[in-house]
Amino acid sequence: MYENMIVIIWLRLGVRRRVAGTKAAYIPVMTPCSALAGGTMANLSVRFLGVRGSIATSHDAQRLVGGNTACLEICTDETRIIVDAGTGLRTLGNERLAAGIKHSTILLSHLHWDHVAGLPFFSPIYIPGHRVHIATGPNGTMPLEQAMQRLFVAPFFPVEYATVAEQLVLRELAPRETFMIGDITVTMAKLNHPDPVYGFRFEHDGQTIVYATDTEHYACVDPTLKKLAAGADILIYDAQYTPAEYPSKVGWGHSTWAAGADLARAAGVPQLVLFHHDPDRTDVQVAAIEADARANLPGTVAAREGMILLANDAQSMSAPSVSVTPVANNGQLTALI
Repeated sequence: MYENMIVIIWLRLGVRRRVAGTKAAYIPVMTPCSALAGGTMANLSVRFLGVRGSIATSHDAQRLVGGNTACLEICTDETRIIVDAGTGLRTLGNERLAAGIKHSTILLSHLHWDHVAGLPFFSPIYIPGHRVHIATGPNGTMPLEQAMQRLFVAPFFPVEYATVAEQLVLRELAPRETFMIGDITVTMAKLNHPDPVYGFRFEHDGQTIVYATDTEHYACVDPTLKKLAAGADILIYDAQYTPAEYPSKVGWGHSTWAAGADLARAAGVPQLVLFHHDPDRTDVQVAAIEADARANLPGTVAAREGMILLANDAQSMSAPSVSVTPVANNGQLTALI
């Protein structure tokens, strides 16, 4: 059946730089989240489609948290952005087809398997007339197109990359780039992981959500992350290990709820969201970690599949009393619109 699929991907992903003499390109504004929600979602929000780290799981004891790997949506009433393409992307693709949504934008934190495994199973890329836009920072090993080719190669997958290459245009972003997607301002920052990984700050109408997964903390609060998260409403943070587990995992590129709480407190973030749960972690264990973290930092929650959080709601959480200055959009502002 794969051989008969016609894949048309209209990817004109580029930037329009506000500097004379540069070439303009564009990306269409995405379909509103309200197309799926059946109403309006004026607030900046995040919806979780996959919250596991490393590998997808399927076990009765993990049903409440879910077993899909990293995938979420950042939404306003006018714009929706998919962040990471783990196995949670598959059901999102089916949902979009059913709703008649033909435009998708995907930002990748990095290219490890648990963050890209859903791409070959994202149904819209096989349907004529659909547009899928994919962007990420440099991976330090090979061009993005070459990396994507390896997702569509025999004997590991029956659809060859050549089938989609004519229609697929990928965008490699600068490590500290700030740009627009629809009405959301996005700022990138390089994080601490064995292979290059990028965190994202999403801003809209005075509301901010920060996504920082697959990053390892230092002995002090990471100054790059503190700047990226400064004054945000929600911080989504890698908490794959407990503080007790971490000493045997040093250098693996992941963090703990305790380091996340320290970061949120230092950055003045009212709501910490624990993310990238270990594949062996049960629902009961995740709930216990959530309780420990919440006792340390009120307002903390563990991410679960299907969960939706609004940035405005985070303001009602018990936030630490810290004075911070929100991150400034320095350098050249680019637009993905």
